[in-house]
This record gives sequence, structure tokens and C-alpha cells, in this order.
Amino acid sequence: MRYPTTPHNVGERRVATMPDGKRVHFTITDEIYIKQSDTSKKLIYLQKLTFDDGRLELRLGYYIIGKRPRMRGRWTWGQFTTMLPAKDFKRIVGRAERLGWLR
Repeated sequence: MRYPTTPHNVGERRVATMPDGKRVHFTITDEIYIKQSDTSKKLIYLQKLTFDDGRLELRLGYYIIGKRPRMRGRWTWGQFTTMLPAKDFKRIVGRAERLGWLR
């Protein structure tokens, strides 16, 4: 199966709703992704986020190929906790270290 092009989000502005209902805005300033080693239908992303108040944080997430009619065959951002093999976690964190994200 041919998959659609890989999503790129650098420069995108997003909003997140916190548990207390407060909405915070951030920009995705950089991202690293890898294909998960045990499936071709999942991409693991580590994103560097800059919040409007100047805070920097990292977000670990994933895209999967959608199965429901509206998203079938398209990369869809995962809505649940990321589960991945330890070697893939080590690989993506290693890339972040080499890029100086973890200083």
C-alpha cells in the first residue's frame, strides 16, 4: 500500500485545553519523526513547542493511517498515549540529543 506524504507541522500554531479548562497557544518550532519499527502504519513524532509565554516543551505523539471513513487512508494524529518499542524511543531521543534539544 502506498501511504500519503509524511505530515510536516513546523511553524504551525496550535491550541491545547488544559485540565482546568484554560486554553494555551503554542507553535511547533521543530519536529523529528521516525517510522515505528514494527509497523509501517505508524509514525512517531517528537515536537519542540514554544508557548506564547516563552516556555519550551517537548511533545511525543504519533500519526497512524486512518481507518474510519472520513480519515481512511490518511495520516491521522493519534489521540491516545503513545506506545512504541524501546529501541524506537531510544532512537528518537538520540536524534533530539544530537540536535541539542535536551540541553
